Amino acid sequence: MTDIHPRLKKGLALLLLLSFTCFTYSCKHKQKRKKNIVETGFSYDEFSETLEKLMPSADTSAPKKIGTTAADMRYAYLQNDYLPIWLSHGYKPDATAEQFITELADIKWDGINPEVYGFTAINKLKDKLGRKETTLADAIAFDTTLTRAYLMAAKDLLIGRIVPKTVDSLWYHANDSTWNAPQLLTDMQVKYTSLNEFRSTVPTYKLLNEEYKRLSALNRDSNFVIANNYVKELSAINDSEAKAQVTSVIMAEAPWITTEANDTISEWKQMILAYQDFIGVKPTGKPDSLTMAYLGMNPDTLLPKLAANMERIRWMQKDFGDMYILVNVPLAQLFFRINDTNAMHMRVVVGKPVRQTPSLFAKMSNVVLNPQWGVPSTILKQDVLPGIQKSGNDYMKKKGLKAYDRAGNVVNVKNINAKNYKRYSYRQPPGDDNALGYVKFNLPNPWDIYLHDTPHRDDFVKRDRALSSGCIRLQHPQEMAVFILSQIEKKKFTLEQLDSIIGTHKTQWRVLSNKIPVHIAYLTAFEDTTGKHINFVRDVYHRDGKLIAKLAGN
Repeated sequence: MTDIHPRLKKGLALLLLLSFTCFTYSCKHKQKRKKNIVETGFSYDEFSETLEKLMPSADTSAPKKIGTTAADMRYAYLQNDYLPIWLSHGYKPDATAEQFITELADIKWDGINPEVYGFTAINKLKDKLGRKETTLADAIAFDTTLTRAYLMAAKDLLIGRIVPKTVDSLWYHANDSTWNAPQLLTDMQVKYTSLNEFRSTVPTYKLLNEEYKRLSALNRDSNFVIANNYVKELSAINDSEAKAQVTSVIMAEAPWITTEANDTISEWKQMILAYQDFIGVKPTGKPDSLTMAYLGMNPDTLLPKLAANMERIRWMQKDFGDMYILVNVPLAQLFFRINDTNAMHMRVVVGKPVRQTPSLFAKMSNVVLNPQWGVPSTILKQDVLPGIQKSGNDYMKKKGLKAYDRAGNVVNVKNINAKNYKRYSYRQPPGDDNALGYVKFNLPNPWDIYLHDTPHRDDFVKRDRALSSGCIRLQHPQEMAVFILSQIEKKKFTLEQLDSIIGTHKTQWRVLSNKIPVHIAYLTAFEDTTGKHINFVRDVYHRDGKLIAKLAGN
């Protein structure tokens, strides 16, 4: 079994033992008459009786959460009276078995090796069926192996192959998908439930899947291979032939790129800039060494990154619903989507590498106009206390902060030290210099992460926007507040009204009757602004490597 995937070794060993026992049982009882005798010399009744004796007793209650594959198999066969799930008369694979095997081969486009589920072993077992020499052991081995593979593949597509926390300690995004694969198995011969039923319906997943197929096919394109090999050897682009080969590679890898005559930016520079945007490197407009390294790279090198991001999406809810906000942290952009169309799209500022923004799911519950800023514990310890120790009241004035005791009284900064600073709360009143700006969007969560305005407007033009202490600063917070309160909440609320409220410097809370789902996620391959193509994104927190390595070994 050295060449068999580790996840299958234990299961296949059990199936081999099962097959041997079935063979012995069949030989001992081949003279016994059974109902529904088929060409192979044994019956469905014999299949059922044999499998029931060999399979441990099952829990009769339907599994509501994903448990072990063995437990789910026992439940499925119990509900099916231990009859075959994938076999027809003559113990031949039925149409559902053939369809599942085809789908299992196609799971490679999800970035998953079909051999994880014993694809080759399944086909070898299939070849033994429907012959005179077919044994009951062959039939049971095939049926149970397919059932195991279906349950494993369904689970992996629905919630992911690996536990998120093993590769990303800051992944808290919930997956509340319903697990019903064992129940669906009992109806397979009436209605086949495709593996597609377990795939994410989030548009990004389908685009990643399609990009995986597209890039995989490039190595079969002889013209691309010639151009790619040529570019691989280039040290500089000094002639028209080199430019032509580079252009050929770019148009194969990103065929949607277009250029147009322009007096300011040449078409060559436009193309290089667009390719750099596609591949996720600094947009210089020049074929620099990093850009050339990507141009000469085999497209297969990008496949693990696509697979890693499909896995991340599998960690989230299968369906995001008709309305939601998605914040992609490494891309540092927010998408407010209604019916899978961007109602709003803006740049954001996310946590700096030493104070990373976690991945999470929460629902926006209220909008705060003219918010006060209460200093979080991490910033208090790492920034405010050192500031007080160094500059005392001057630091507090500069930051617009005041300290309060539990009774709400202002505390003299001279009385605050490293031993007692945690006794007090530290707040910044509403105003032009407030760290939260004029608008805050609360989404209650244990990590105190929220969306907000900021007085630091210059940050949004920067490429590197990992600059905050963990929360998410919005490029257009006031416009989003007006959109939510007028279009989603159906209240009469305009930008002029908001400006008037801001002028009062008094805090107002607007509780939302429509709680808006907010997904904060770490995705380093994501759709472009057209929503039609995948771009690669800089791995700002360096999380890809561990996930890719784990997937390769799992």
